Amino acid sequence: MFTGWTHEDAVCDPQAPEGAAARRPAWPEAGAPAACAALALAAALFALGSGRYPLPLADVLRGLGAALGLVQLPDMQAQLLHRLLIDIRLPRVLAALAVGGALGLSGAAYQSVFRNPLVSPDLLGVMAGASAGAALGLVAGWPWPVVQGLAFGGGLLAVGLGVAIAQAFGGATVLMLVLGGIVSGALFTALLSLAKVLADPYNQLPGIVYWLMGSLGHAGLGELALAAPLLLPCALLLCLAGPWLDALAMGDDEARSLGLPAPALRLAVIALATLLSALTVALAGMIGWVGLVVPHAARLLAGPTNARLLPASACLGAVFLVGCDSLARSSLRAEVPIGIVTQLLGIPLFLAVLGRARRGWNG
Repeated sequence: MFTGWTHEDAVCDPQAPEGAAARRPAWPEAGAPAACAALALAAALFALGSGRYPLPLADVLRGLGAALGLVQLPDMQAQLLHRLLIDIRLPRVLAALAVGGALGLSGAAYQSVFRNPLVSPDLLGVMAGASAGAALGLVAGWPWPVVQGLAFGGGLLAVGLGVAIAQAFGGATVLMLVLGGIVSGALFTALLSLAKVLADPYNQLPGIVYWLMGSLGHAGLGELALAAPLLLPCALLLCLAGPWLDALAMGDDEARSLGLPAPALRLAVIALATLLSALTVALAGMIGWVGLVVPHAARLLAGPTNARLLPASACLGAVFLVGCDSLARSSLRAEVPIGIVTQLLGIPLFLAVLGRARRGWNG
């Protein structure tokens, strides 16, 4: 399960002829978060203009300017651009930015806390718990906001159960947390399978299956407004905790020598990353590979320091999911669930970064 990779393996003397530092990018790593943020903005503008009715960048900018009251357009053109950009595409683009950024950030935080480059946000069962909660709501026939709330609560419950198991059998060590997550994930996966068996095969089961493949179609501006008061503070706190994560990634003894309570800090980071992951599942269903692949790409650009890695991972996650959503809604005649697109693109992307990332793991 554990590869022996730690943050310390990637931090070496920049003058050394060998090691990870000698293979870092030539351009300044300090500018990586800003460059990734600019790339996210460019991806959002591109996504607003792409679709079955493509728009040039000039029309996208004019439409946004008219919506903000900065540009005057003829009534017919203004109504058309407002309907297409603001009512239809903007909610999906904002949802892709939020969900992709949250998954990329939580994945980088999980990998740092568990000192394992193969960790993803569903390690402690948050995806299984959220899926079981949503499936329960769909089987019961409850309204969609209730289904989303059950998905969020199910994800938190699954991670809480995994942490409780770890605490009961040896404390919140990395190994016990992983084992607790395995048990919790297996339990909620079984509950999800039970919900599928009990679901109406004609009216309910297709909805459960489609939701498990992921979709941004239900993530409107109202849902984003409800999620923002929790999503933004969690993301900000995780980014600010970068220096503490650097110390924690070098081991509990090193963290204690710096005066940091390692178990409490680990649980706090897990709690914040879990909240982000549960929110993404509640908003868009099951979307895989983002939290696993994106931190590796961000690490190649921004280096291993979490103060740069975490915001870069959030921005690259947003870029990746915006691109996947653009493909999902425009590549075929019918919209493809975005979870399928992230898997199809995530696998070759992971293989592409695997070679260079592996050299960093080995120091």
